[in-house]
Amino acid sequence: MQTSLKVKLSAFNFLQYFIWGVWYVSMGTYLANTLKFGGQEIGAAYGAFAIGSMISPFFVGLIADRYFASEKLLAGLGILGGAVMCLLPQLTAFATFYPALILYCALYAPTLALGNSLAFHHLADAQADFPRVKRFASVGWIAGGLALSALKAEQSAIQWYLAGGASILCGLFALTLPHTPPKKMGAGLRIGEVLGLDALALLKKPAFAVFILCMFLICIPLYFYFVMMGIYLTELKWEGIAGKMTLAQVADVVTLSLLPLILQRFGYKKTIVLGILAWALRYFLLASSANPSALSTALIFGGILLHGVCYDFLFIAGQLYVDDESNERIRGACQGFIAFILWGAGAFVGTMLAGKVLGIYTITDAAGQVVGHHWSKIWLTPAYLSLGVLAVCLLFFRDPPKKEHKGAPPETPIP
Repeated sequence: MQTSLKVKLSAFNFLQYFIWGVWYVSMGTYLANTLKFGGQEIGAAYGAFAIGSMISPFFVGLIADRYFASEKLLAGLGILGGAVMCLLPQLTAFATFYPALILYCALYAPTLALGNSLAFHHLADAQADFPRVKRFASVGWIAGGLALSALKAEQSAIQWYLAGGASILCGLFALTLPHTPPKKMGAGLRIGEVLGLDALALLKKPAFAVFILCMFLICIPLYFYFVMMGIYLTELKWEGIAGKMTLAQVADVVTLSLLPLILQRFGYKKTIVLGILAWALRYFLLASSANPSALSTALIFGGILLHGVCYDFLFIAGQLYVDDESNERIRGACQGFIAFILWGAGAFVGTMLAGKVLGIYTITDAAGQVVGHHWSKIWLTPAYLSLGVLAVCLLFFRDPPKKEHKGAPPETPIP
């Protein structure tokens, strides 16, 4: 049954995503309205998470695999990250805020791959149990957004202190997770292992290579939503934005409950295709909402509520696909690799492009002050990009041959 393990993993996911939910959605609003950063600076700030995610596989390969148990490393990263997060409100110039944010993201991003690897290692039936555990990540994000709205802190430095305190608490809680010693303690250092290149062996499989390409490409339009949404709703004079946007995670909880059945019935390709299609539909809804009408509010809520299909059918299904294709020896490297693609390379290109598009379609007055944006054109850009990725996936991606479920992984430590 593993009840105690599932409770601990669920609580850890709750805390881990509470942190992220407190600041990530509202950061664009804070930077635009409180610190008065421009579009490209806001895009770069969101790209800090991508930089942290690209550093993550190097860090995990060099340090985590050899010297520290996963739960202890999660504890150290959480506590240090919390300290850096509490420093951010003191930094109001882009030249100081941006490097500190990159440092925080470099501390937080490795916890995503490490937490997933730990869960995959200890759960007896990962395909069935991982989505159930991951539901509490959505609940944590919801709690973070609701807490922020209750404090009316979307444009306040309070968000950084709240996230920092939660990060320290999450780090301390990580010490209660199952002991997972480093797999390669005492092993010789190979540069391929440090860089996570062992995972690249899977790229020899055409289906896996196309899967990685699709994941990279869809991340480019995907991050327009995270960079833009808070700014868009602020311009529409919405209040309690962070709380209202947690409806996305409510949908997320429902979708995660259904994901094991969806994967069993439709397989990875159809599930991922539905996820990409949902992203295109979300952006078309938002583009339509930018033209004022009686339906505008309903269209925005429709775009928000699509989040469960948008996120879970890509990110969670993608992580399960990678776990299914990997073996015990390269599981950690493979999870680091997919994290590099989803939150690193793809996110970096996506956030930078989003910032560029935001800058292009900015409306200024005679004094050069920002007074609004051409939102219909902004939202149509990622809509058409999503359709392009959908075509690639439909034409080239193939489900891997079916195989018997792996069952419980061997009782050996993960990377």
